[in-house]
Amino acid sequence: MSINRVYLLMVLTALFWSGAFITGKMAVVEFPPFALTFWRFFFALPFIFLILYIRQPNNWLPRKKEWPSLIFLGIQGTFLYHSLFFLSLQYTTAINSSLIGSTNPMVTALLAILLFHEKFSPSRVLGILLSFLGVFLTVTNGHWREVAHLQFNKGDIVMFVAVWCFAFYSLLCRRVMQKHQLSPLTVTAYTFLVCTIVSIPFVLWEKPMSYLPHTTAGGWLSILYMSIFASVLGYLFQLMAIQKIGAPKTAIFINLVPVFTIILSIFILGEDFSLFKLFSACMIITGVFLTSRPETAEKEKKILLAGGKQI
Repeated sequence: MSINRVYLLMVLTALFWSGAFITGKMAVVEFPPFALTFWRFFFALPFIFLILYIRQPNNWLPRKKEWPSLIFLGIQGTFLYHSLFFLSLQYTTAINSSLIGSTNPMVTALLAILLFHEKFSPSRVLGILLSFLGVFLTVTNGHWREVAHLQFNKGDIVMFVAVWCFAFYSLLCRRVMQKHQLSPLTVTAYTFLVCTIVSIPFVLWEKPMSYLPHTTAGGWLSILYMSIFASVLGYLFQLMAIQKIGAPKTAIFINLVPVFTIILSIFILGEDFSLFKLFSACMIITGVFLTSRPETAEKEKKILLAGGKQI
């Protein structure tokens, strides 16, 4: 597969993921958060396990010792993140949710520094600070007095908590895969399965018969979109890109998610967008780029500035 085709697939992936914010915002009108989490992954399971079996026919079942890690990851990352994500969409806009969600690389980098003592270059530290400032401006809408009175939109706060959950999940995932020699596809498939099973009692708690008779075809199509395009195809394309161009370059395409979400939210949901929010978005996207760009690019730049000497 050519590099240009890989880039095209990752642009599509960013579009699929941005579409999840739009369809999620549409679906929360008809379904409560735990139900959306359950149905999204319930419909995704047959597809993700078919892909897993095709790609790993002799190694698609995890060993007994790997199950505790997979169960924890499924609860902490997949279940918690998506439940909080859908809950946030009940109170905030798709634009705000996507902008806050796009800070995941920065939160992951910050946790790596705090918890695992990883070292980052000054440009990455600057990226983290820029992104958090952009989120702060998005959440407060530039009203500094809200800090003193704590009058934040609770949907924005919930989404920010969701980002921290997923960032912690991402760091644990890497260590679990290294420890047990598990493929990303295996971890994804079984965390999807754990999330679906764990969601069941919460779905029953939401009293499904109180809303299921009133759901529409549009609501179910929104869930199917998130299952097939955002979850299965989005992940598959990302996996193909990582194999071809590496994880750092693949991660940079996250920058496009809030851009696509802003455009789709304006035209499909009719959400308001201002120059101030554009400024906040630019700060977040710049921060994401500085944080997620490959370290090798920075090293090569230093070598060139030093006249070709390794420094």
